[in-house]
Amino acid sequence: MVQVSPIYKDAARPVTERIDDLLRRMTLEEKLAQIASVWVYELLETARFSETKARERIGQGIGEITRIGGASNSPPRQSAELANQIQRFLVEHTRLGIPAIVHEESCSGYMAMGATCFPQIIGVASTWNPDLVEQMAGVIRAQMRAVGAHQALAPVLDIARDPRWGRTEETFGEDPYLTSRMGTAYVTGLQGDDFKTGVMATGKHFLGYGVTEGGMNWAPGHVGWRELREVFLAPFEAALKEGRLASIMNSYHELDGIPCATSDEIFRDLLRDELGFDGLVVSDYFAIDMIGAYHRAARDKRESAVLAMKAGINVELPSFDCYGEPLRQAVESGEIGMDLIDEAVSRILSWKFELGLFENPYVDAGAAPAVFDTAEQRT
Repeated sequence: MVQVSPIYKDAARPVTERIDDLLRRMTLEEKLAQIASVWVYELLETARFSETKARERIGQGIGEITRIGGASNSPPRQSAELANQIQRFLVEHTRLGIPAIVHEESCSGYMAMGATCFPQIIGVASTWNPDLVEQMAGVIRAQMRAVGAHQALAPVLDIARDPRWGRTEETFGEDPYLTSRMGTAYVTGLQGDDFKTGVMATGKHFLGYGVTEGGMNWAPGHVGWRELREVFLAPFEAALKEGRLASIMNSYHELDGIPCATSDEIFRDLLRDELGFDGLVVSDYFAIDMIGAYHRAARDKRESAVLAMKAGINVELPSFDCYGEPLRQAVESGEIGMDLIDEAVSRILSWKFELGLFENPYVDAGAAPAVFDTAEQRT
């Protein structure tokens, strides 16, 4: 008897067909796993991959793995080997065999042992040289892909207007035009010409994060919509329209008393409908829980999850929390519809197909060290 391979495993089929086929096969728990993440150390026992812990944390699959290199302190070869072990578990020991996206920090170089460390971005901005930025991001792309990473939580496209703000050094400065040009070059260098060899860039933080009250992190932003569009939106618009920006991350703060993570005006009306963004929206770390715990805009994690999902936050980072059991309860009680869950799941599955993960989830661990911190990269 001939065994027919599922549509979602057929690389010759259109991505939309593969997604539809996969969605029909998935349980609610498997769908929720795809819009969540886990820290790499949650899968380790004495710094080694633990299949027991993996069965507990990612037995239903997982959307993203948080910082294999950055949170394990592993050098390149060991980091690549660990990535392969995690992907092999997902492919061979979960029901549907869906690989994970691995994300890493990379504001001024891939943040991991042995990676090339470049100047802080505010210093890079002073070169006024987009070509140099693109070359720098190309090095980051090569190093991340070599160890099995697929998404960079960079570039920071915020406009810094208050030097007291503690994240000024992560930005390209105060000028929207310079930030647009340098930020787009960074995106182009990271993503390359083909996502099967490129890395998803993540523009952050959407929106108006660099103009907080008193220069304090997470504090409210006091800015009108005209200035928000003309100054703070400009680099994001350039990056997504000219650079094909793959992903967006929300900001922690609030505008007009509305936490950005709950704002459908920002993420649906502006980002999706007006700007035509069709990429992935991920939460900043712990930002969904902060809707209730910090902003006091939700009564509990379940309400925080509902508000974020309705606003258009597709994936929760850095680990299972509000989009886990609280969101499952919200779905089963009818507080949120499966259409919104399927929308979010479809977006991350789309990128897994785009990145070629179903066909090639593994890397050559032995070859990884050769692209790390070479003399050419330092020049």
